[in-house]
Amino acid sequence: MRLLLVEDDEMIAESVQRAMAQHGYAVDNVRNARDAKLSVATHEYDLVLLDLGLPDGDGLALLQSWRRDGFGGAVIILTARDAVEDRILGLDSGADDYLLKPFDLNELGARVRALLRRRTGQSQPLYQHGSLVLDPAAHEVRLSDKIVALVPREFALLHALIEEPTRVFRRDQLEEKLYGWGKEIGSNAIEVHVHSLRRKLGADQIVTVRGVGYRLKALT
Repeated sequence: MRLLLVEDDEMIAESVQRAMAQHGYAVDNVRNARDAKLSVATHEYDLVLLDLGLPDGDGLALLQSWRRDGFGGAVIILTARDAVEDRILGLDSGADDYLLKPFDLNELGARVRALLRRRTGQSQPLYQHGSLVLDPAAHEVRLSDKIVALVPREFALLHALIEEPTRVFRRDQLEEKLYGWGKEIGSNAIEVHVHSLRRKLGADQIVTVRGVGYRLKALT
């Protein structure tokens, strides 16, 4: 999953990026409204973490412009504005959640997971596909009730596939979800991760749709 963090406070940004990376998310950080608008226009994000007090504009105006332009990704506002009126305005402007600073990073992680589940119509905290179960909160994968050890990018790739198990993902779409800015991507990085997952989960768990991409196997 790929997130955009719009936050100009360097200390907060670094803490959030570290915490989200531990949960397997790729996080891009921008520090002003101009770069945030460009990022959303040129990349596909599953969720945006948005500060309101930006050096070149107000985050609410940015959020309202995104919604007018049809941006459908989830948005969590991160702000010190604690008045009830501010929270109402933020939610009415198109935010999906509103979290006050200072916030607990574990709580932020839980809110991110809840919104991403809602985005794909998943009501349960676990993703299950046949005998394969993925637990985003525990960062754990089980196959036939046995724990399977995955490295972070293998987990992130499987997370993307199991969220939409019938969707065929192109390689570039998976790269967008797994890698943030400044991350070196080998020409066969996705193929390497797929090969490793097949070795750990079984060769039939991930299907190659020739000339298109990858999806999970169909359940019978």
